[in-house]
Amino acid sequence: MIKYWNKKMDVWDVALIKFSVAAFVLFVITIWPTAMTWVHSVNPWYFFTAFIIIAIRPFYRFYIK
Repeated sequence: MIKYWNKKMDVWDVALIKFSVAAFVLFVITIWPTAMTWVHSVNPWYFFTAFIIIAIRPFYRFYIK
């Protein structure tokens, strides 16, 4: 399965997917007032902690392994 994705997608495709997800999230929080209220009410450190937890595996596989 991994070999299939390596043949079909390159670095640019992965980067564009990431940017499209970020743009979609910004779109959702701007058109849905409840989502914007929730984002503003959550402590920013929770988002940073989630970022660290999510980024551990790719960082480890790319830089350490």
